[in-house]
Amino acid sequence: RLPLFFGRREPYRAEPPAAQPFLPFLVEQLGRARDGPGARVEHNLLCLFLAEQPNRDVAKRSALELCASLAAGEPLPVPSLWAVQAAFAERDQHIPPLRRRGLHPTLLAPAADADEMGSVEELAAAPLSDDDVSRELSLASFEPAFARPPPPLLPPSDDELIWLSPSAEGTRVLWDESLCAENVKAMEVRELMSKAFKTSLLPQQQQQVLAEFESDAKLVYHCGVTPKRLPELVENNPVIAIEVLLKLMASSHITDYFSVLVNMDISLHSMEVVNRLTTAVDLPTEFVHLYISNCISSCENIKDKYMQNRLVRLVCVFLQSLIRNKIINVHDLLIEVQAFCIEFSHIREAAGLFRLLKTLE
Repeated sequence: RLPLFFGRREPYRAEPPAAQPFLPFLVEQLGRARDGPGARVEHNLLCLFLAEQPNRDVAKRSALELCASLAAGEPLPVPSLWAVQAAFAERDQHIPPLRRRGLHPTLLAPAADADEMGSVEELAAAPLSDDDVSRELSLASFEPAFARPPPPLLPPSDDELIWLSPSAEGTRVLWDESLCAENVKAMEVRELMSKAFKTSLLPQQQQQVLAEFESDAKLVYHCGVTPKRLPELVENNPVIAIEVLLKLMASSHITDYFSVLVNMDISLHSMEVVNRLTTAVDLPTEFVHLYISNCISSCENIKDKYMQNRLVRLVCVFLQSLIRNKIINVHDLLIEVQAFCIEFSHIREAAGLFRLLKTLE
């Protein structure tokens, strides 16, 4: 009996009294007087369980050790059970008496087969056998299941929908011929783009890539163009680079491409790409100003005089194109550009750019 009491108490030890299902049973066992050698052991164990501060060392002892310690001591005083009984009363007032004992007021019909069930009146008048009563009202059984007979079929009406079951005869499967064609085109574009990062494509190859980008704008996201590889594409195939950047204008990562384009080495192809972008779309003003500042700084830092003169001519032509097309407001960069023109005034294109600035003042 001690393991029985322990198994009813220990799993719910941390729960409040109202949530412990077997606590009424333990209280009832404590109230019963017993005689015999084990009566004192049971009494002391139940007192430890029902005390306001339960003894937590009980679970750490074996059954023999616990029996020896409880039998050797004096009978413990019965703890105050008022709080426990009040919790039971508050919990039980919301539960019907039958439900407290695991019973349900609904019983199964005597007919086992749903097809044999008659009307509700017939079921109510049918007597229950002793086996039915003993089976349904036993405390050792679960609550009876509700009888759920299948609903009857309703008679069809003329205005309801008719279910059509088409036959396999005359049915022809249609194949979408364009399913694999798109994959082939995408594969060809990826192959051409992998070459475009390394070398210049032939004119017909460039036209094929541009045509595929025009037919499918989302193809540019799947051809391997990343911000890190953009400088390679600009130097080898600037025309394709321009089209790629125009298709990526709606992307959330376009600023990453702009940042790479601004900070790459200044060359004819990079200026061509920026010039075409400025005439096609509205680029951010800070991007254009930063690119112009980098162009001027690159011209000043070149040690080779021939390459310096060549780059200065390209930058001057690039700036004149931006000013004449009203891409930039020259007054925002007037001092920096004038200083650039004065430094390289021996170059004809720089002198022409300086005269253009004077006419705009």
